[in-house]
Amino acid sequence: MHTLVRRTHEERILRALREFGPLSRGEISDRVGLSRTTTSEITGELIERRAIVAVAPDAADRVGRGRPADRLVLDPGAGQVVGIDFNHGRVQVAVADASQEIIAAGDARYDLDSAWRERAQIAFALLERLTVETGVHYGALQGIGIGFPGPFSPQGSRLALGRDKRDTSAVDGARELREHFAQRFDVPIMLDNNARLAGLAEAIWGGQSASSDLIYLRLSHGIGGGLVQGGVLSTGASGYAGEIGHITVIVDGAECRCGKRGCLETVASVPAVLAACARRGAPVADLAALRASVASGDPIVGAVLRDVGDAVGRVLGGLAVVLDPAEIVIGGPLVQAAPMIVDQARSAIGYELIPIPQAAPVIRAASLGDDDGARGAIAAVLRRSALLQRYPDDGVARDLPSPLQRSTT
Repeated sequence: MHTLVRRTHEERILRALREFGPLSRGEISDRVGLSRTTTSEITGELIERRAIVAVAPDAADRVGRGRPADRLVLDPGAGQVVGIDFNHGRVQVAVADASQEIIAAGDARYDLDSAWRERAQIAFALLERLTVETGVHYGALQGIGIGFPGPFSPQGSRLALGRDKRDTSAVDGARELREHFAQRFDVPIMLDNNARLAGLAEAIWGGQSASSDLIYLRLSHGIGGGLVQGGVLSTGASGYAGEIGHITVIVDGAECRCGKRGCLETVASVPAVLAACARRGAPVADLAALRASVASGDPIVGAVLRDVGDAVGRVLGGLAVVLDPAEIVIGGPLVQAAPMIVDQARSAIGYELIPIPQAAPVIRAASLGDDDGARGAIAAVLRRSALLQRYPDDGVARDLPSPLQRSTT
């Protein structure tokens, strides 16, 4: 209880500084309703952790006798929350300050066959690089959110891959990753599926306003998604809600890594699209080559992408009939390389929908950048969005320590 009260007092002081700018300790005490002694003690700890800094008083404050009181302000370089997205061969980092603004961001590559220890070390090096490049520091760090690639449940349940075996690699990899970060940073660590976190970010920041009902689909080297229903990010009973890539679109189609056949991932993932182009006589080596083929109007590539858009649209249209979303958002590297997929999917979705004009959702491409998963991880750690009111609580938000410990970075 003492920790919770202490953190509440800290939040009130930080909120006052966000809203009113530089304040003396006495002014803070008056604003938040704490005693001068308590205010002095808490602000002293916040200064020690570099969450806030003391600045010299303005000249106007020097009128009269005696030494004017120092003003306290938020440290503009203090990273309060770090969001990290481990995607296909790349880690993306975003750092938010006390006002929840992104003050530093960057990415780094890693080999696909690298161990999770190596990937964690690359992320640590990236965080250190951001310190050098931007001046951001982690002395006031409150928590870290991590987007984990592939099917993963924040509830820790096991995923069945294949028909007759239990694959624990996702759970074991997530556990290892959490341990590496916990050893490096003495703060709470939150993990979830990175596509679901990207969907959360799109629901909060991607449209004109936060969406209370949204379907998000990320087309990458794998396919994942996120569902916002009734103003809440849905994780499902076992924690795997949003695995849209494993809905069957072709009966007896290509074998999927989940053990089924004909999943959307076997048609609309990056490897599936590149393979389809090659089979039809238009070999493209990677996404850059695919983007160039789209720009040049290659007819074979165009035909492949129309088929992809149709498959995506049929799946999303079926979900839309059931869930009645306000928005359907399609993103990921494949959409960035071939935006026409969204247009084709929009047509297929329209065919699937019940013909009620007022029930038609907005269908759009994702509007956030590559740091969408990292941004969603920050939101999930802070739990400041109403979309997270029934989000599984693994203790990160509840147990943010007070005083917060310094990192070793």
